[in-house]
Amino acid sequence: MNSLSLPELHTFIVRAKAATYVGGGAKIPSCRPASHDLQFVEGEWAYLDSYFGGTDFIGEEAVWYIGKPVWVMNYYGYILKPEFMTPSQAGQMIKASLSRMYAEGRFLGGFQNSEDHFTYFDTSVGGFDRFTGREWIEHDGIKAYELVYHGGLVRE
Repeated sequence: MNSLSLPELHTFIVRAKAATYVGGGAKIPSCRPASHDLQFVEGEWAYLDSYFGGTDFIGEEAVWYIGKPVWVMNYYGYILKPEFMTPSQAGQMIKASLSRMYAEGRFLGGFQNSEDHFTYFDTSVGGFDRFTGREWIEHDGIKAYELVYHGGLVRE
């Protein structure tokens, strides 16, 4: 039986995230009523991002290795100031910013990206094996969107 490689897991998570929401990956049928689901499979690895909502949304990303869950992240995001940012603008800014972060081969905090009047921030504590974090977008210095997340390895 193959053993789990943490560097391979990290690399797979970055590839999966880049290929699904950020990369415009195809949705799969909902696994729960009214959920939006995106899946990425590569060899013995599988990734699922399943979330509810739109302007305010909550979801979970999970990774399986040889059919066993090995990593999970939960998140909750929301528009704080609809007068400064539409859900579409938030989505575009998030995708542009995360694309740049993933191109660096990572997906956790310590990242900032500015475009037009918007600035995206991501901060986190811990490594991909156990972490908490927050992303937000400011419009000319006013926080208009925020998301909190946490996750890590799943062990039996």
